[in-house]
Amino acid sequence: MSAARTAKRAESWHQRLIRSLLYGRNVDRAAKARARVGFAILAFAAIYSVIGGRLVMFAIGADGHSSARRAAAQDAIATARPDIIDRNGEVLATDVKAPSLFGEPRRIIDKDEAIELLTATLPDLDIGEVRDRLTSKKGFVWLKREINAQQQLEIHRLGIPGIGFLRENKRVYPTGNEVAHLIGLVNIDNQGIAGMEKWLDNNGLADLHRAGFATDRLQRPIELSVDLRVEHALRDELLKAKDKFHAKAASGLVTNVRTGEIVAMVSVPDFDPNNPKEAHDPDRINRLTTGVYEMGSTFKAFTLAMALDSGKYDLNSMWDARGPLHYGKFAIHDDEPKGRFLNMKEVFTFSSNVGAARIALSQGVEAHKAFLRKMGQLERLRTELPESASPIVPRHWSDLNTITISFGHGIAVAPLQAVMGVSALVNGGYLIPPTFLKRSEDEAMALARRVIKPETSEKMRFLMRLNAEIGTAKRADVKGYYIGGKTGTAEKVINGHYAKRRVLTAFTAVIPADKPQYQLLIMLDEPQPLKETYGFITSGWNAVPTAGNVIARIGPLLGIEPRFDLPPPDRLILAASRATQ
Repeated sequence: MSAARTAKRAESWHQRLIRSLLYGRNVDRAAKARARVGFAILAFAAIYSVIGGRLVMFAIGADGHSSARRAAAQDAIATARPDIIDRNGEVLATDVKAPSLFGEPRRIIDKDEAIELLTATLPDLDIGEVRDRLTSKKGFVWLKREINAQQQLEIHRLGIPGIGFLRENKRVYPTGNEVAHLIGLVNIDNQGIAGMEKWLDNNGLADLHRAGFATDRLQRPIELSVDLRVEHALRDELLKAKDKFHAKAASGLVTNVRTGEIVAMVSVPDFDPNNPKEAHDPDRINRLTTGVYEMGSTFKAFTLAMALDSGKYDLNSMWDARGPLHYGKFAIHDDEPKGRFLNMKEVFTFSSNVGAARIALSQGVEAHKAFLRKMGQLERLRTELPESASPIVPRHWSDLNTITISFGHGIAVAPLQAVMGVSALVNGGYLIPPTFLKRSEDEAMALARRVIKPETSEKMRFLMRLNAEIGTAKRADVKGYYIGGKTGTAEKVINGHYAKRRVLTAFTAVIPADKPQYQLLIMLDEPQPLKETYGFITSGWNAVPTAGNVIARIGPLLGIEPRFDLPPPDRLILAASRATQ
């Protein structure tokens, strides 16, 4: 008894308090045992509940959190882009969602098995590359971008831990090759690398992406000036001409001379922007903006306009074309010499090299250079398209350079550049910068710069119409559309020498000639002679009839109403000029 009291006294007061609260007073040992077992069960149940809850949270939420982090980073990888549409609202480029395959090496249990299963499902995967990525210490690696739905389903069924999918923005081009050179294309990260796609990134889209504002819902479509219907008709006729005349390439432009809008632009061979590998073929360049060429006799339009605008000469001024023009050891010949003096109208309609050379020499080298510079032919043309080339001009401009440049040799320009200049010759005298975006006439005039007198423009329209009636452009005179035009055939330089049988043919037409609204350019690279062309390869036998086919198709699309029984051009076009004189 004394021992029990001694033990009780040895127990501290707080121990007695805890024992009293847990078991109460006078509780037997069996009750104490049951209480201890129950407490242990509750403790283990709580621990396992926490573990189970964490596993469930990890299974449901961990991947969500990592996906959120990856999605945040994804904005800089495959960003959303606005739709690109033509002037009538037809979609030319848009985004769709496509799955991409990724791996998380730290979560993959059996990497060898994962590699074997993935490469069996996707045979185009490089085994070595996949192994390097999955055995790395990175938390996230791309395995294949932009897989299809069937591939995603097959990989999902494999059930490989650490392998997943992200839905990315993928750029698609519903029209395929139709507007390839104009639209351009994007890289695997949905970033523009050519054409209007690159222009988008260079003009704020990339900055919006970095700021997080370029989401699908915050971007308005980009409306271009191109008309897909006209584009299709132009491309179709160019492909036919390329095949018929066995040409290396063919290209064409349709522009609005009053606004500077490019309504259609085609350069074949082209490529499908949905298959970017094709774009790397050097034969598929855009010959209208990235290529520079000697434009041949189409440049005679500038030469005659220069003389007429000076006020020193008129349409009846005479020029000596009785024989070749000799300059040092060089002699300038006409393809079809007349052996007599020619007036200004005849120089244009007969496309006389000798007459054009004498006209340019009468103005002098400095005046010639100044006029071409004013017409935008001596400096690089800048448009929305990043791809453009600088003209090739003589370093030391002599009389001989003025002679050859007067009929389109010795200077190489981008075809779009030449089109801009010709538009100014016929639209009343205003040089308007070309654009691939929709633009009103008022907006165009705010950018325009007068370069020739209105009466000079009227005379140039007259000359171009006369050329379609009696000159080298007769085969493009589609009834009812009252076209005007100028042909050009330039021998190509091969190994430092002009090759007579390898030519670039061009024809530029204005529609209608009395009040031009549109200009058409057709170019064929190295067309071959045919039986029906009697062995000729000059522009009048290939580029001109091709232009006639195009005009017949696009006239109704452009809303040009046919007109018949019109008076001759001296009365219809020059009447206003005579009234002012």
